[in-house]
Amino acid sequence: MYRVFRVPPGQASKIEALLKDDLVSRQSITRREAKSLGLPEDGIILLVEGSPTGVERAAALLTDVPALEGAAADNVYRRLKSEDEDAASGLGLVFGG
Repeated sequence: MYRVFRVPPGQASKIEALLKDDLVSRQSITRREAKSLGLPEDGIILLVEGSPTGVERAAALLTDVPALEGAAADNVYRRLKSEDEDAASGLGLVFGG
């Protein structure tokens, strides 16, 4: 399960609170600048991926942070996963894989 959030520039401190939460910190959390993903808005994109309980806890801690839904969330999720795959294949080339 996953959720994608767009943290506005003025609310970046919420990310630190999220990372300090015991349950949420055990989930997979990916951060990227929104502009680096080709999004027109400023801010930080957070992908929280893990157990349903952990993802829901993250959503509860980010109540006033907009979550991306539907096609927008799927698009960002695919872009983030594509970046991860590209980085992994690049490491394979470096180490002779």
